[in-house]
Amino acid sequence: MSSPLRDPAENGFLRLYYRDWRPTRFGMISNGIWAWASGLGLLPPIVLTLETKDIGSGRFNATVLAPVSYQGARYLVSMLGDTSRWVQNVRASSGHAFIKHGRARPVLLTEIPVGARAPVLKAWCQIAISGRRHLPVAPDAPFSAFEAIAENYPVFRIDAAN
Repeated sequence: MSSPLRDPAENGFLRLYYRDWRPTRFGMISNGIWAWASGLGLLPPIVLTLETKDIGSGRFNATVLAPVSYQGARYLVSMLGDTSRWVQNVRASSGHAFIKHGRARPVLLTEIPVGARAPVLKAWCQIAISGRRHLPVAPDAPFSAFEAIAENYPVFRIDAAN
C-alpha cells in the first residue's frame, strides 16, 4: 500500500483500536464483539459481519464492516487498505466469503478497479462515521481528492454467490 506514513485515525480515540494501519489487541477484541452482535442481527443494518477463510490458519475470521450502496449495488471498503487481513483473505479465496446479519449468506466479492473506486469511497464516507477517519480526505472533499487516494483503499462489490 502506498499510503501516508501514519494512519490519520491515530490522532484521536481510534488510536486505542488501530496503530500503523493494523488493529491493536483491543481493536481485535472489540471488532470480535461487534462482529458477533452484527452476525446475530442485533445491530442496525448499517453494519454487517464479513466472514472470510484465513489464508494462514484455514479458520473463518469475522470482521464487522459498513457496507455502502451506490448506483444499485452494495460495496465493502477497506479503511485499512491492502494490509487488512480480510482483504488478503478475500483475494486469496478468489472473492468467496460469507456475510451475516442475522443469517449467513455466501457472497462473491469482486474487487473494483482503482479508476472506479472514487465515487464509492465518497459515498462510503457519508455512512461510515468512524471508518472515514482512516482516509486522509474530508467526507465533503471534492471528487478529485477521492480519486487521488483510491489506489490505497480497496473496494469490493458484493454479489450473490451462485
